[in-house]
Amino acid sequence: MANFAAQGVACVGTDVSERIVASINSGETPVPNMEYWLGFNPKYLVDSGMMCATLDWKTLFSPEFTVHMIAIPTEKEDKPWDGALADVMGKISSNVIKARDRPLVIIESTLTPNKTNQLVIPILEKAGLVVGEDIFLGVAPRRDWFISPEKNLRALPRIVGGTTPETTDLMTEVLSIVCDHLVPAPDHRHAEIVKSVENAYRHMEITLANQLSLAYPNLNMIEVLKLVGTKWNVNVYHPSLGTGGYCIPLSSKYVLEGAERPEHLTLLKDTVATDQRMPDIVADWIADHGLKNTGILGLSYKGDLKVHVLSPALRISKRLMERGVKVKINDPYYTTEEIKRIAGTPAFDFPSGLSEFDCIVIVAGHRIYRAIPESQLKSHLNQCKFILDNLEETWKNFSWHSERPKYLVAGDQNWLS
Repeated sequence: MANFAAQGVACVGTDVSERIVASINSGETPVPNMEYWLGFNPKYLVDSGMMCATLDWKTLFSPEFTVHMIAIPTEKEDKPWDGALADVMGKISSNVIKARDRPLVIIESTLTPNKTNQLVIPILEKAGLVVGEDIFLGVAPRRDWFISPEKNLRALPRIVGGTTPETTDLMTEVLSIVCDHLVPAPDHRHAEIVKSVENAYRHMEITLANQLSLAYPNLNMIEVLKLVGTKWNVNVYHPSLGTGGYCIPLSSKYVLEGAERPEHLTLLKDTVATDQRMPDIVADWIADHGLKNTGILGLSYKGDLKVHVLSPALRISKRLMERGVKVKINDPYYTTEEIKRIAGTPAFDFPSGLSEFDCIVIVAGHRIYRAIPESQLKSHLNQCKFILDNLEETWKNFSWHSERPKYLVAGDQNWLS
């Protein structure tokens, strides 16, 4: 909305969340730090009337709205889920007037492969709409990386694929207003599978990094993988406490669920199983060392984001509590009440609350954690025996020469031995 509005295209968004709608209409972004990614504060676009949000989705169905961009969740409880997609497509199909509206509908959400043909098109056809005549339908999976301003909507390549060649051309015309690099797919079926497959590739490679660190405990796998990454066609991956977020850990499940012959995707099945075990391995290591009080820094899965979907913090804390270890979580982007509701654990203050823990796990390297002076941090670590850091390497540059606490980064030599 902000990018289109900044280019002179008036936008109205709808959501079921009162908080999100109110946040947008007050000129704020509903995701913390999104202004950093956008590169500008969008409040002036709200103040000028170029964009707004509403809870009343029916206001979006009139001839003046020629394009509908769908960006709804397609996961629930760690699995692909079509409930919101079916709901939105049902609303669109029942409100499009044949031979008058002819809107362009662009699905940006991650889709299970073949879902457009299996779910979306049948809903439209049941309402008597002819796809490609009464309504133009296409898929353009969203690409973004909110922690890197250079990886923004305009700069990132974007895949577009319509149900007809004319639709692909229309999608290109619309999205070219805010995207500089559009790549046409042969059709919607090829476009809808791209995001799942590209993230499934990353999922397998990240999981292989974790498997290597477990299989070769006497080697610093972080350094090994950096050396491997000097080859021109190999990416550098870092072992971790487990993947999180909407994309990577779910991608393999989308591909598996949509496959005509999933029995051939043995690598993806093993990837999902290993990734799901990783937080339990970490938690069991803590419990097996006799550690009784663990403080987790970061409920979010990634630094300076407020996204806890499939965060390793959730799975590590759950397993620790099952093993009888006391757990508390700190995250500056979540309230005490939110942490209790989401994770089922108490919250603690940073840095003063660190003093009660014999183990600290850093899941998300938020800036507030990285900004603390070394002397101030260490004054709160009298009881701490181990610090286990995710791939952020939050306090890697501090001196950790004494026996306590022992500072370990995921992938270090003997990090889980």
